Parts: sequence; C-alpha cells; structure tokens
Amino acid sequence: MSLLETRGLTKEFGGLVAVDDVDLDIQEDERVSVIGPNGAGKSTLINLITRMLDPTDGDIRFKGETITDLDPYDVVQMGVSKSFQTASIFPELTVEENARIAALAAEHGSFRFNFLRHQNHYPEVAELTHETLDSVGLLGQRDTTAADLPYGDKRRLELGIALASEPDLLLMDEPTAGMSPEETHATVDLIEQVKEEHGLTILLVEHDMEIVFNVSDRIIVLNRGGVIARGTPDEVQGDPRVQEAYLGGVEL
Repeated sequence: MSLLETRGLTKEFGGLVAVDDVDLDIQEDERVSVIGPNGAGKSTLINLITRMLDPTDGDIRFKGETITDLDPYDVVQMGVSKSFQTASIFPELTVEENARIAALAAEHGSFRFNFLRHQNHYPEVAELTHETLDSVGLLGQRDTTAADLPYGDKRRLELGIALASEPDLLLMDEPTAGMSPEETHATVDLIEQVKEEHGLTILLVEHDMEIVFNVSDRIIVLNRGGVIARGTPDEVQGDPRVQEAYLGGVEL
C-alpha cells in the first residue's frame, strides 16, 4: 500500500490551473523528487498535500485514509511534516526552545502556551528535543538564540523542527535555497543521514538538478501543473519531454 496517494488532484486560482489532475503514489522509504520549471505547480502541490491549501478537485490519501478535508495540524498528527523554502523558525527563542515546541506538539497534540516551563515537567519531550537536535548537529548550540545562527544552521534547525514531530513522511520544499555550495553539500549529507536514522519517506521539491539526480529513487516532473514524466533519475534525464520543458530540447 502506498504511504501517500493523490488522485485527480487539481487546484485552480481563478482561471489559472496551478495543479492539474495529478496522480501520485509514494511508497514507504522512498525518496521522490518533484521537479519542473518555475511556475510548474510544485510548491502548490506540496501545500495541497500538507493541507495548507484546499484542492479544487481530487483526493489525497495518507496511510490509506483520506486527508482531503483535514486541517494542517491534523495531518501533522498523522505523520506528515514539511520544511519550507525559507527557514521558518522562532528567531527570538533558543535553538532548544524551537525544537521543543514541535516535540511537545508531537507528544501531546494541542497544548496551551506553557510549553517553555522547565523541561523536567515533560521528560519525554526533553528527550525527543535533544535527540532531534543531535541528529541535525545542533545539540551543542541548543542555548543559542535562533536569530544568531548562520543561515545554513537556521535551515538545519528548521529541518530539526520538522523532524521533532516524528513524521513518517517529510516534505522538503527547496531545502538548499539560498545556500552556499558548502552549505548545500552539508545539507545533502544531512538528508542522507536523516533518512537512514529516522527511516523517513521523503518528498522533495528542489531546483538543483545535481542534488535531485543524486538523492532520488524516483522523480516526478511537472509542467504547467500537470505530470509530464516520471521514473528513475536516468529515465527522466533522458526523456525528451523533460528536456523540452526545461531547455527547449537540450539534454539535461
């Protein structure tokens, strides 16, 4: 059984069809990348799956259950988490406090805003927080204010926040956007490490083709909201429809 399925997923904004009749089947433990030219509908597709947007038509199923009508926080509780194009953190809080918010939500669901009281009141949350920060290499900076982190570490923290909710499916929207080459390579290594340590299924939107071809088990290509190709990296790289969509027929 697929971990994530969409059937006929469509999103219209006025007269614009941003996502057009998209069918997905994502299996457990897969790393699947969604690629396409600017405006192809990639981020809209991710926002539909995470329920940040309502579809115009179609169905979304996670672990065999329809989630099309659920709120975003319900989807997180089911095991879907997302990291964003830009670091989405609480800049005025410490690294540890940022991760603890997500860990508390994972352990206790909805909560009142007393989550920053002494962590000994929530020993299981403290343990999850520290394990998560250790897995993304930030445990040693747990007392640092998030705003003071370098950009690459802010993105690393943002990934840690996503992991602290203990997801089964992690959606990553342009995780290397704005990074230097060194930060990009470190992030790719971290994605590999996270998949092995956490046993995650990953759905990745990424503009860097070198990363996509290196980390993906399968690739889905969108253009003008619809799927024009899907397959292994080798199959997609040699597909003339993909070459035409990206470079007017020039091979990738």
